[in-house]
Amino acid sequence: MQLIEDLQAEHLLIEQVLGSLRAFVTARLAGQGDPADGARFLAFFRLFAGDFHHDKEETVLFRALTDQAELPADHGPIPALTGQHRHLGTLLEAMGGLLSGPLVAEEDCLRLQGLAVDYSRSLWRHIDAENSVLFPESEERLRRCHVRKLPSRPMTGEERAAHAAGLALVSIYPPQHDPEVHRGDGCIACPSYGTTCDGLEREWWTDLEWEDMWERRQGD
Repeated sequence: MQLIEDLQAEHLLIEQVLGSLRAFVTARLAGQGDPADGARFLAFFRLFAGDFHHDKEETVLFRALTDQAELPADHGPIPALTGQHRHLGTLLEAMGGLLSGPLVAEEDCLRLQGLAVDYSRSLWRHIDAENSVLFPESEERLRRCHVRKLPSRPMTGEERAAHAAGLALVSIYPPQHDPEVHRGDGCIACPSYGTTCDGLEREWWTDLEWEDMWERRQGD
């Protein structure tokens, strides 16, 4: 499905810019880096990752899953992932002035570093959960409902500028790897697993799907 392929491609860039953000924050804490680039990072995550990418997930993909595949909107993966979008937005706004403003006090440095780590790790895990679980499962369930195509939309001028800024920032600040971030496939990669969501199988699977799984396991 083209929409899902587009969302996955957008994830690749968002992942890179997250690593670039971490490199930028490291530079800022060392008294280097251009504070003006902080505003460019904010624009990328607000406009491209948020207003464009997350909005398409919520208003197109998630809505199709609830309206056409009749999946629950009040519990399970959809509200969990939507809640993560809101949480990520809160973290981003908290970083706003610190990214683009002067870092005078040690307290500001520590807060910026902590927010950047929290934001990047949360978004990396969010992306893993969508790529490995939500997207393939969504495509299959929509296919069963004879939905093989979903609408998308072009970027606005501001979103396109934010996208271009993200590409430029990756070249200026080579993405930094975080050896302590826990990434992987499956629901366990999702920040909401075990808290606001019990996993896709428990939340979405029907009795017939569980029976089919047990039959296949017994036949192995």
